Amino acid sequence: MRVFELLLLLSNIGLFALTVLLKKGRRKIPVFVVSGTATLLLIIHWTAEGYRVQLLFLYCITIMYLAISGYRYLNKRSPQKIPRIVSGSIYAAIAVLLVVTAGLMYAFPVFKLPEPTGNFKVGTQTFHLVDTNREEIFGVAGHSKRELMVQVWYPAQAGTGQYAPFIPNPSILRYMAANYGLPEFTFQHLKYVSSHAYADAEISPAQTSYPLILANPGNGSSRLLHTSHAENLASHGYIVAVIDHTYNTFATEFPDGRITTSTTDDLFSPDHDYPTERGNRDKLGKVLTDDVAFVLDQFELIQSGQIPSQLQGRIDLGHVGVFGHSIGGATAYDASYDPRIAVGIDLDGGLYRLREKEGLQKPFLFINSESYFEQLTMVMDNRVYTDAELNRMGSTREWEDQVTADKKVELERMRETVEAGGQVLYIDNAEHLNFADVQFISPTFKLLGITGKIVPERANSVINAYMLDFFDMYLKNKGGILMKGADSRFPEVKLVTSQF
Repeated sequence: MRVFELLLLLSNIGLFALTVLLKKGRRKIPVFVVSGTATLLLIIHWTAEGYRVQLLFLYCITIMYLAISGYRYLNKRSPQKIPRIVSGSIYAAIAVLLVVTAGLMYAFPVFKLPEPTGNFKVGTQTFHLVDTNREEIFGVAGHSKRELMVQVWYPAQAGTGQYAPFIPNPSILRYMAANYGLPEFTFQHLKYVSSHAYADAEISPAQTSYPLILANPGNGSSRLLHTSHAENLASHGYIVAVIDHTYNTFATEFPDGRITTSTTDDLFSPDHDYPTERGNRDKLGKVLTDDVAFVLDQFELIQSGQIPSQLQGRIDLGHVGVFGHSIGGATAYDASYDPRIAVGIDLDGGLYRLREKEGLQKPFLFINSESYFEQLTMVMDNRVYTDAELNRMGSTREWEDQVTADKKVELERMRETVEAGGQVLYIDNAEHLNFADVQFISPTFKLLGITGKIVPERANSVINAYMLDFFDMYLKNKGGILMKGADSRFPEVKLVTSQF
């Protein structure tokens, strides 16, 4: 909670307590004074912190108290007596609204993203890229070329002014809420969350060039939900480009004001058989992988100056990495077959296009959630689901048998990668959404099991540490300490490479 909104809530609780506890003849002046104080806090909150819809009840209660207490203070006549049942109902309603408001403030806080841990300040810049060689197959308009928005975080000179906002355009937040099946206003408070990057800051002259890392969000996610990963890597001397895979994000805004939303969910349906679902995932995967190759092509043009940017000449294209979350993690794996990419990381993503290629013969790190590793362990141990488990999952034995067959191929790909220097680990008490900044949005996500039992800040710290160590090892020829075995600083991390 922010300071003034918390003080506003506390002042209203105080007002309610004074109204209920003090006798009528003794409450006029105290209630008027405290309501005036609450109104002042309201004005400061609106001015310094900004209005948000989750506090609407609190705003109404504050104004109501000021109006009623002001009228009673200025009116010398005795106030008209209110029937006890009416006053009791009003008090009960106020109490309920205060509890509801406190709940909303807890559920949807204006949080702070974790501070980057490196020595560099961070700058950010966004590129609009058009692939004239590919038709867009997921858009509704048809006959258009594949367009992408790519946000870059990079080491910057000491910045001045304010940090860039976490969400540059709050109008996209209604699409994010819709993606989670929530009312439009639910995430509007995120417009007050700040990043730790300066927009269009000058790149740091501390090094002649910096390794490039390409990143891929999961299905229905956004480049914005990997801000903390990108900022942290940039603060340690990397140029990090996070790709909004158009029509696979909850919303992507283009420079002309167009906003696209996710249509790729249409590829998947409970009415499909498993081979159709797998084929559609591979179809989507190929587009995402081609996006990465295209963006890397564009960075070669940025490096040479054919696309104007202050990054010209500062990108170390001899040391390129890639990572991603969920299907973006599978994209990182698939894109790593590109000989220009040296190393990659998959954050809790099952692989696609499994039967089209031989195993990846380069260093690759799989960081899994506890539940996903348990699923892989079931396949390794040849354990099958019971009928009761299938009923709880809402699945069939035929479907799960086909999933298991694919997972066996995936495990073989992981084994081949381990033989080439790859690593596999999982994080205790982490779930799928602990690998993106969505985990910070609401503490209720943990209560609902959407994220794991691990504290979001801790999950982020662990993931950032292992990502940095792995990239440093292969892109900067340093680090690698965490890849050697268990580390007492990170007891929740289980290195399970030996099982593969």
